[in-house]
Amino acid sequence: MTTASPLKMNTPSAIVTLMAFVVVVLGMGTFIGTQSAPGDWYETLLKPSFNPPNWIFGPVWTLLYLFIAVAGWRTFRQAPRSAAMKLWVTQMVLNWAWSPVFFVFHQLWFALAILLGMLAAIGLFIANRWQPDRTAALLFCPYLAWVGFAGLLNLSLALLN
Repeated sequence: MTTASPLKMNTPSAIVTLMAFVVVVLGMGTFIGTQSAPGDWYETLLKPSFNPPNWIFGPVWTLLYLFIAVAGWRTFRQAPRSAAMKLWVTQMVLNWAWSPVFFVFHQLWFALAILLGMLAAIGLFIANRWQPDRTAALLFCPYLAWVGFAGLLNLSLALLN
């Protein structure tokens, strides 16, 4: 078990590390989003009544990616080799894998399996960080809710198509 060290957020190295987390998370998210935009295939799918408009995804993911980056940074500052950090990396890899699997390869059921793995990793991250860093855990709560909603949407799309 890794013992959490005090979180020093105002040092130059902490600020540089935070910026690196934000740049990597937002940068990769933006890159993957532009390379796997929904496109014509997605437009032809039958959609459930609760399918949100396409314009909502960009702002929501931008905010969520900022929360994810800050939670990852806080965890890295406190416990860089911890189970929580491994969960953070796991959910990030699964997050980045989902869009290409869904939008590029059109594998709706495999994409759903990825989302289920993401939900597990996100939930375990929240549980792991709840005591040592409630802020990091709380930053993941909107993400958990959004990925849960995305899972319902993904399931509905798979069943309808």
